Amino acid sequence: MVKQSIFGRIAQLTRANINALLDSAEDPQKMLDQMVRDYTNSIAEAESAVAQTIGNLRMMQDDYNEDLDNARNWGNKAIAASRKADEYRASGDTVDAQKFDNLAKVAIQRQMAAENEAKGAEPTIASQTEVVDKLKNGLTQMKGKLDELSAKRDQLIARSRTAKAQQQVHDAVKSIDFMDPTSEVGRFEEKIRREEAKVRGQQELASSSLDAQFESLEDLGEQTEIEARLAALKSGSAPRSAIDQGTGAATSSTTGETTY
Repeated sequence: MVKQSIFGRIAQLTRANINALLDSAEDPQKMLDQMVRDYTNSIAEAESAVAQTIGNLRMMQDDYNEDLDNARNWGNKAIAASRKADEYRASGDTVDAQKFDNLAKVAIQRQMAAENEAKGAEPTIASQTEVVDKLKNGLTQMKGKLDELSAKRDQLIARSRTAKAQQQVHDAVKSIDFMDPTSEVGRFEEKIRREEAKVRGQQELASSSLDAQFESLEDLGEQTEIEARLAALKSGSAPRSAIDQGTGAATSSTTGETTY
């Protein structure tokens, strides 16, 4: 029963679908850790049971080989006793000849018993050899599964650490973006633009006032004077300045005439 239970446990563990178990697990890393511990413990128990089974098989093989050796030895003794009996019979000593013939028979009987012991052990040895081979193969598969579990656990831990590191970097970048000085510059630039727009609005509002309209009329009169003087220059008559016009008017007033 012990051998069957160990063999059944090995078969069950080696058939386990690790990926399916991980997909259904709430916490794959914890499950992998537990599976690694279970596999390690099961392998240790299986190795102990298999070692005991192998030990028992080796003992049976030793007994089998010993039975074969005994069968050969008793066969040799039977031959020797039979030859000795023939020698005594040839010399006419029938008593000793019969005695050695009886010894040969006893040796043959023990030879047959040893052969029967060996023959009876052969099926058991063959069966146990098959069991041991299966147990060894199962242990090899279990160790392969354990290596697979350990590798998956290490990969999962590495991925988890990488994800945490990436999250830390992401959080740090978000923090940097939040305190980004260029964003402050942008807000300051927007503030200046609003102030400039306000100034343009004030200028436009001021230009629409009454005083501004009168100032524009004065500018128009000055422009008209400039155009008149330019036309006079082109016609060949020197235009008089406002000062000359004023002086002429004053001179005319002394003579009683006013010239325009």
